[in-house]
Amino acid sequence: MSGLPGREIEQCAHVECAHQAGERVLTLATLITAARTVATLLLALLGAHQDSLPLLLWALGVYWVGDTVDGAVARLTDRETRIGATLDIMCDRLCAAVFYVGFAWYDPSMVVPVGIYLAEFMVIDMFLSLAFLAWPLSSPNYFYLVDRQLWLWNWSKPGKALNSALFAVLMVWTRNAWLASAIATALLTLKLVSMARLSRLRPPVPEGCLQTLPASEAA
Repeated sequence: MSGLPGREIEQCAHVECAHQAGERVLTLATLITAARTVATLLLALLGAHQDSLPLLLWALGVYWVGDTVDGAVARLTDRETRIGATLDIMCDRLCAAVFYVGFAWYDPSMVVPVGIYLAEFMVIDMFLSLAFLAWPLSSPNYFYLVDRQLWLWNWSKPGKALNSALFAVLMVWTRNAWLASAIATALLTLKLVSMARLSRLRPPVPEGCLQTLPASEAA
């Protein structure tokens, strides 16, 4: 298995590295990811339907707590997989979308900041988060092995708190559309800068061809 540029990793035991033998869809961590996603979805939809801020906040809490728990379980059970990381990233977007759309439904003055944030989180941040798949990493949590600055901005614990919690907390607490829009715009700018830095890394592309020549041409 090829590793980072200039390195060969063969059957290593590093937790940061992807291991084909350990890849599977059903693990305790992915089951937790599925459960917290369904719970968040139901709570947020019910909250929007009933115009209930407490239910919407419960949905946000289940999303955040569940996202912490599934990652911790994956590490404790030695089941950090690329499949699990990818599912986690995708489910995060669904959880965020249903909460923020529900909150904008509850408080229409937040439509603009929510729109900016979702454009940043569901498109640009998702692309950045899935970029780890170009390297033999088990999850973006270990992207510091590729680029420490990008990891600090996006996947370190302070980076995750900045990207996820700051906007939600201040939006709900202040109900100030201008402040929330400014924070969402700042996060969007950070993600665009991250995209530019990522592009300069020239993510590796697997070599080879999956198409085979017809038997007549091969002869």
